[in-house]
Amino acid sequence: MSVPTRTPESLESSFAPFREKMQAAGLSESAIRAFRGSYAALLAGETGMIPESTIAPAKDLPHADSLTPPDAGRASQLLKQTVLLKLNGGLGTGMGLEKAKSLLPVRGGDTFLDLIARQILRLRSQTGGEVPMFMLMNSFSTSADTAEHLAARFPQLGGRETWELMQNKVPKVLADSLQPATWPAQPDQEWCPPGHGDIYACLAGSGWLDRLLGSGLRYVFVSNSDNLGATLDPAILAWFADSGMPFVMEVTRRTESDKKGGHLAVRLRDGRFLLRESAQCPKDDEAHFQNIDLHRYFNTNNLWIDLQALKSALQANDGLIPLPPIMNKKTVDPRDSSSPAVIQLETAMGAAIECFPGAGAIEVPRIRFAPVKTTGDLLAVRSDAYELTEDFCLRLHPDRNGTPPLLNLDAKLCKLVDGLEKNFPHTPGLLHCQSLKTTGPVECGEGVVFKGDVVIENASATPLTIPAGVHEGRIAAG
Repeated sequence: MSVPTRTPESLESSFAPFREKMQAAGLSESAIRAFRGSYAALLAGETGMIPESTIAPAKDLPHADSLTPPDAGRASQLLKQTVLLKLNGGLGTGMGLEKAKSLLPVRGGDTFLDLIARQILRLRSQTGGEVPMFMLMNSFSTSADTAEHLAARFPQLGGRETWELMQNKVPKVLADSLQPATWPAQPDQEWCPPGHGDIYACLAGSGWLDRLLGSGLRYVFVSNSDNLGATLDPAILAWFADSGMPFVMEVTRRTESDKKGGHLAVRLRDGRFLLRESAQCPKDDEAHFQNIDLHRYFNTNNLWIDLQALKSALQANDGLIPLPPIMNKKTVDPRDSSSPAVIQLETAMGAAIECFPGAGAIEVPRIRFAPVKTTGDLLAVRSDAYELTEDFCLRLHPDRNGTPPLLNLDAKLCKLVDGLEKNFPHTPGLLHCQSLKTTGPVECGEGVVFKGDVVIENASATPLTIPAGVHEGRIAAG
């Protein structure tokens, strides 16, 4: 799918139908400008690729373990200036969900969202007030379910007008003409999510940025709602405030389980940090990208942002943060391969690290990174490989030495949550399990513990029952 190159002079005329479409949908000027920046890169023939020859590995970062926590008075003062913002726009469609992924039960009857709420309320009880401020960045798909859940279980957090930041949407671009895609049979398919890089346009366009600054808020800590390890750490907050840096990314050491995730690097031409996602890596450089000894630091998507610096950056860049676009090539109807080819323009919020002069990064222990992207991740965090702390933080157990179990579950049978729960009606012990691979249907009984490297093979259609006890090595039907 080739992308025709246009001259810069044609930008305004080419973008006009996109502006018209976005205005008709009620999107803010900030959202339109942000999308215009990505579209301009597309017209200019930019690929969004970051070749290995243009970067160097990031090295010798400060480590959060070396920080000294502030005293109670300083911590309380800083928390009064801080917003905890969770990205909550994902439906988890890849796991067969039709509601916010944060509403998945993760420990007992508690969902991700319940544990986040409990974290906030515990912090507030410690500070004796309504701080820190709490916000959720929802999508149109997650807003109603999230609001209903919080109203029922945590009404003390207030109504959605006090905590909701609504994600934008952007038009899909026809690959052959670079014009807005149309699909009358399903008009919703003409739009796509803009990626979590949309957070900056959302804060500006919604008026939230000015309201937060006007209320004396200075800092925002952003993380994913499916990462319960990402608590608001007063020691990191104090370090960030004292550093004077406009933007800081939390990174951790990469392992085999996340070698395909975005990594931190240094751009050779100006020495700035940048984030390289897998979609921005040329195919010839994939071996370098996945070399965890070369590129050691993995983006946790935990970010610290100075709101005053964000306001200044927006003013200096015509109301947008010039994030490098990620250009995903798909069809307008993803379930119909014969439908027109389109380009979905997305951005990653961590990529803003290259947009702020003086931005930095800090290495954090693996306990601050426990995301759930697959059913294998979900099984792991439900198990004893992770522990729930008294402050409602879900963290990798210390005995794991920073390495989560590597779970490779049957792709056909366990890809979706209902399939996972059919094969694993009881969560096995994984504390001392290095890896687990399943092929064919299984039925994990109560009291099952996996140890070391475990391979379960079942060629029949009848589930292989795994009885109570400790299991290691190869387990096969018959």
